[in-house]
Amino acid sequence: MRKEKHKKNWNEIKANDSWAIFKIMGEFVNGFERMSSIGPCVTIFGSARTKPNDKYYDLAVRIAQKITKHGYGIITGGGPGIMEAGNKGAHLAGGTSVGLNIDLPFEQHDNPYIDSDKSMDFDYFFVRKVMFVKYSQGFVVMPGGFGTLDELFEAITLIQTNKIDQFPIILVGTEFWGGLMDWIRKALLTKKNSNISASDLELIHLVDTAEEVIVILDKFYEKVNLSPNF
Repeated sequence: MRKEKHKKNWNEIKANDSWAIFKIMGEFVNGFERMSSIGPCVTIFGSARTKPNDKYYDLAVRIAQKITKHGYGIITGGGPGIMEAGNKGAHLAGGTSVGLNIDLPFEQHDNPYIDSDKSMDFDYFFVRKVMFVKYSQGFVVMPGGFGTLDELFEAITLIQTNKIDQFPIILVGTEFWGGLMDWIRKALLTKKNSNISASDLELIHLVDTAEEVIVILDKFYEKVNLSPNF
């Protein structure tokens, strides 16, 4: 009896999984169609919990303004905190402001600085991450939590394994990211335990100012054409 019940449950799961494919495809198609017309952009990542009086909120606004004035649009995850700061900077500079929002049980809601025609909602994290990676000319990574780390390390892995073209990955905030970079050097890159190559560290830049972010982006794209990453 129990075996028959489990078999029935698995058949229901199989049917639901098959239909889910169409919803996933719909998110990809809608995302590709809308993002492909936006033009060169830089994504700003960071904590949704960062308050407007935080120094990193203000820094994210200034970074976004400078990036926008250098001809790029800004993409964020569409929510509050650092995401709001990135969209605010683009908005204040009169540039393209994109928000890729996702439905979460807490924290997430659209911020008011996204262009009305460039706000997109996603149900699936993995579809949303594809949009970030495909249509960003650089990642600017502000202090954040698990989600920020997830997006950071996935991008590094995709570039390291040649699954996507290289683009600048810029960590902002030495006091926040310095310990992580020290750990990577000490734990992952040693004579005794080389889990990465020395050249992999060249994929990551650690800075503290908006001016340094712009220098890295401009220097990289002096030699590389602006285009989707795969």
